[in-house]
Amino acid sequence: MQVMLELEDVHTCYGNIHALKGISLTVNEGEIVTLIGANGAGKSTTLNTICGLLKPRQGTITLEGRRIDGMPAHEIVKLGVCQSPEGRKIFARLSVMENLEMGAFARKDKAQIRPDIARVFELFPRLKGREKQVGGTLSGGEQQMLAIGRALMARPQVLLLDEPSMGLAPLLVATIFEIIRDINQQGTTILLVEQNAHMALNVAARGYVLQSGRIVLQDTASNLRENEMVRRAYLGES
Repeated sequence: MQVMLELEDVHTCYGNIHALKGISLTVNEGEIVTLIGANGAGKSTTLNTICGLLKPRQGTITLEGRRIDGMPAHEIVKLGVCQSPEGRKIFARLSVMENLEMGAFARKDKAQIRPDIARVFELFPRLKGREKQVGGTLSGGEQQMLAIGRALMARPQVLLLDEPSMGLAPLLVATIFEIIRDINQQGTTILLVEQNAHMALNVAARGYVLQSGRIVLQDTASNLRENEMVRRAYLGES
């Protein structure tokens, strides 16, 4: 199985705060891999470091064997790594269509943009017919769909999803995870950060557990679901 994304001994700091303390992980082509951990464990920092919003102090990040650490974020997007960020961060004053078009800003294949917008509307039927609606007036679930759709418009090889279920009603959470599975089955490799460890481990092939900027456990998702520490700390079982 080909390694799509690899982090080796990555250290990231916010000023004097040592946020990531030697993270090493791999995501193979076609996989869904999840990062689970408490707030402040370093999950979002890991994604922001991969996509170039933060620069690692030490270590390497490679995409299909090519180093991307230190590259500007927009260049990393062009290479095929795109993030749907925590809190959605859609362009609230732009329409649904304009948000999706912004997701394709780095693409040269302009003729394929319209078919890809149609694909987003197939994945997210609730957005179809709302092309002109201003993003900020959408519900939370619809904004999450738009954020994921915008990321897909970059045609990523690796899609980074940061807390896609945050703040959503249970029924919508189930819908979002069904769509994540569909996106993966259509050929997109996914690295998923998610507080809802039950849902994350149900959809992922493998997982890593982060604590205080370090990976303390890694295994198949099925084994992690049976791990006593994971069940106590993240699955709410005694």
